[in-house]
Amino acid sequence: MNGQADFAARLLHWYAKHGRHGLPWQQDRSLYRVWVSEIMLQQTQVATVIPYYQRFIARFPDVGALADAHDDEVMRLWAGLGYYARARNMLRAARSVRDDHGGSFPETLDAVSALPGVGPSTAAAILALACDQRHPILDGNCRRVYARHAGIDGWPGARETAQRLWACAERYTPHGDAAAYTQAIMDLGATVCTRSRPACGQCPVAADCQAREHGLTAVLPAPRPRVVRPHREATVLVVRSSDGAFLLERRPPTGIWGGLWSLPEVLPQHAPEDAVALPTLRHAFTHFTLDIRPLLVDATSESVRDAQAQAWVAPDTLDGYGLPSPIRKILARIAG
Repeated sequence: MNGQADFAARLLHWYAKHGRHGLPWQQDRSLYRVWVSEIMLQQTQVATVIPYYQRFIARFPDVGALADAHDDEVMRLWAGLGYYARARNMLRAARSVRDDHGGSFPETLDAVSALPGVGPSTAAAILALACDQRHPILDGNCRRVYARHAGIDGWPGARETAQRLWACAERYTPHGDAAAYTQAIMDLGATVCTRSRPACGQCPVAADCQAREHGLTAVLPAPRPRVVRPHREATVLVVRSSDGAFLLERRPPTGIWGGLWSLPEVLPQHAPEDAVALPTLRHAFTHFTLDIRPLLVDATSESVRDAQAQAWVAPDTLDGYGLPSPIRKILARIAG
């Protein structure tokens, strides 16, 4: 058995019986809908994405509707999904399609790759899934499958390792059935060749998998070199009016929670003396951990005079604002 020669055939046979065929974005494989799903699926699991995708498509059924949308509404629908730069880039990309491509989503790898927030692998997946174009992909699931099957060591984020994995993807990707193969390789990594405890007994390409043969499934692909995750702290003011409304302000367009609504942030030394400390909330980002220290302050306090107020929001209307999930948790605790 030549693993490289019939890898795709075995994978496609497995996919026909065991792959995922009922996902919402598979029901209408337009370039726009596949693009939305692929951006949402970056670093986010399918089960988490599905309800966000359905709400997003219901509100923005095509790229024109998204391009014409107000930033606030897009961020509100994205709130809770995380990695908010994806939403900002998606809006920029939609407007680029409207303004630079005549409202029609581009169909070439170079043009799709040039859209904000779309890297080479994402562009390849979009065109393969929506247009059946042959383009090797290399998302996290694919890297894991290829690294194990071909026995490629080294951290995939390293340049040399990435080059070897791309070469592997090029060799293994067939010249037909591009859409099915692309979905199949992603499904295999997501459901069988998982990061921990892979189900090798259910894998269609296990017979010649180098990691399985040499007992290396636990170490391939190699993990990112360990670094100490930085720890940060932030103090926020929960300013509440006599009628129970909360004071919100919009975050800057870039950086943490860019473009979302949040609570006013102050330096610890400038915290109001009359503030009541609430339980600290710890939130883990990809590259650091943030301890959020909320301080409950009455709206009549002199300490809130200089707050950059943009909106007083009643608790029962908070759902209409794009709020980071930890900020929403803080307000929910107070509102009861």
